[in-house]
Amino acid sequence: MHVELLTLLQAGPLDSVLAPFYWFLSLWSDLLFFVEGVTGLEFLQYQFMHRAILVGLCIGVMAPLIGTFLVHRQLALIGDALAHTAFAGVAVGLFLNGVFSLGVSPYLTAVVVAVIAALLIELISEATDAYNDVSMAIVLSTGFALGTVLISLNAGGLAVGINQYLFGNLSTVSAENAAILLVLFGIIVATVGLTRNQLLYVTFDETAAAVSGISVTWYNRVMVMLTALVVVGAMQIMGVILVAAMLVVPVAGAAQVSKSFTQSLLVSVVLAELAVLLGIGVSYYGGATAGGVIVLVAVAIYATSVIVGKLQERASDDSVPELGSIDSTDA
Repeated sequence: MHVELLTLLQAGPLDSVLAPFYWFLSLWSDLLFFVEGVTGLEFLQYQFMHRAILVGLCIGVMAPLIGTFLVHRQLALIGDALAHTAFAGVAVGLFLNGVFSLGVSPYLTAVVVAVIAALLIELISEATDAYNDVSMAIVLSTGFALGTVLISLNAGGLAVGINQYLFGNLSTVSAENAAILLVLFGIIVATVGLTRNQLLYVTFDETAAAVSGISVTWYNRVMVMLTALVVVGAMQIMGVILVAAMLVVPVAGAAQVSKSFTQSLLVSVVLAELAVLLGIGVSYYGGATAGGVIVLVAVAIYATSVIVGKLQERASDDSVPELGSIDSTDA
């Protein structure tokens, strides 16, 4: 067993809860060390890269899984709103650690604040009859304002630590943060798996869903809470500024070449995984910020998908004979 794993298991109550996930991370590292020995890929000799790759693979599933529902609901910008409130959650965690020395994980405080913000977006929309974009703008502004105030109150300690959350950083994905991400991944995938039909019904026809007895309000809240969990999980390597892109860009690319909701969902996951793996590899060898490279790769894949989609449409149109070319005497 790795020395790092033994140290983590002895660290505290949270680490005891996350012990099975640390064990899985240890097995994952053993696997990638084996792959590195076979392939000779340099970046696989570092454990922080093992964690970054695993987090990236999880993001490649989580983000399109939720993003597909959001795009069809025309809620693509909710990721930005929750990312900015997650930033406030990180600032809360850093502030508590810096001022009161509580030792709480900023990602846990980010989860709590982002989920509360997600519920506030829904509650403001329901209570005031405001459009979703209005409630999102209010929560986004409040969250970012709270984050900046907390940073300014303890600028010496927080300003340095906050950069990794704003822009993401492969080398700062700790074992604890990776374990938390695995927990979020399990919650998101399990919830969508159990409620897929209801979420799909509410997404495309809220009125019919309500008539059939489905609690539209409840499932709307479930969706925004799941979005908050995705945003916090993806923030580790994408950063607050770019995290929303993974909810939207792969889904938009998949929509160009897919013919059904299920196909769009599957294709978007494939495109997201491709963007993440290529982005991590390019960022490592190029010395660039991973989040930015991943988004640029995702946008390039989207552009390619648009071209492929247009070619498919043209081929389909060419295969259908024009009315003028049909001889009416044959009828």
